[in-house]
Amino acid sequence: MDRKEFMQILGITAAGTLSSLKAFSDTLPVQGRRMPVLFTSHGSPMDIPLSKEERPFWKSLYDLGKELQKSFDVKAALVVSAHWCTRGTYVNILPEQKQIYDYYGFPEEYYKVQYHAKGAPDIAKEVAQVVPSIKETTEWGLDHGAWPMLMHLFPEANIPVFQMSLDYHAAPSYHYELGKQLKSLRDKGVLIIGSGSLIHNLQLAGQKFRTGDMTPYGWETDYDAWIKQQIDTRDFNSIINYESSHKLGKLAAPTPDHFVPVLYSLGLTDSKDEIKYFYEGQPSIPAFSERSFLIGA
Repeated sequence: MDRKEFMQILGITAAGTLSSLKAFSDTLPVQGRRMPVLFTSHGSPMDIPLSKEERPFWKSLYDLGKELQKSFDVKAALVVSAHWCTRGTYVNILPEQKQIYDYYGFPEEYYKVQYHAKGAPDIAKEVAQVVPSIKETTEWGLDHGAWPMLMHLFPEANIPVFQMSLDYHAAPSYHYELGKQLKSLRDKGVLIIGSGSLIHNLQLAGQKFRTGDMTPYGWETDYDAWIKQQIDTRDFNSIINYESSHKLGKLAAPTPDHFVPVLYSLGLTDSKDEIKYFYEGQPSIPAFSERSFLIGA
């Protein structure tokens, strides 16, 4: 079974199309308190209709969003989503965000969920200015790597949000280094969110899905523990080289799209930043992970 066939079974599409920093202008003045960084799962499309009372992961995002808005002046959120894959790196400068339902085969109610977030074109344009390799585009919106998570993190849609794409063909080190280049955004009130999954094997999940047995394989626990250890000890080099640094690396992430968003979040990390896991629960699908963490708060 190839990737396309399984995505049809699970009802998920792999949406997307295939330096130095300059000082920011006064559009984004330096804030009094440095913004934290997130790495988060965005959940399975099957969980989208569930409320935060029904879904513990959604509840953790809701609680985190309340705390962030209480403690920080969040000017905008920049999401690096697993579901916008391109050749090269792009930033969405639209003032109005199109909601992208990049999954198919689901019941009608899955396409009636609404999240009306505004974009942040001025901030998005400045991102392209400070990292000249990033290109501006109006050909995207908010995909299901962004809006299902955001509708619980910021349920009132009161935080402007925009996405930056993943260069699908770039080496893992590219994503980590690009994250480092974006660090000045943290001082400008921009919350940067890597949205993906530390374990994401659609083919193995599909095998379970076909049999109706949704119990984990077991190896997920081992790899999740290893990843946590590397994060805790700040061994980011092992995470950058995930395909070779652990025997389960290629099994956990057979394609780069869902794994590399964590490299942006880690690249944005300073040595003094504390890392807190706001969700470590069992995912709803085998061969997946929902480990999510907050950096620097």
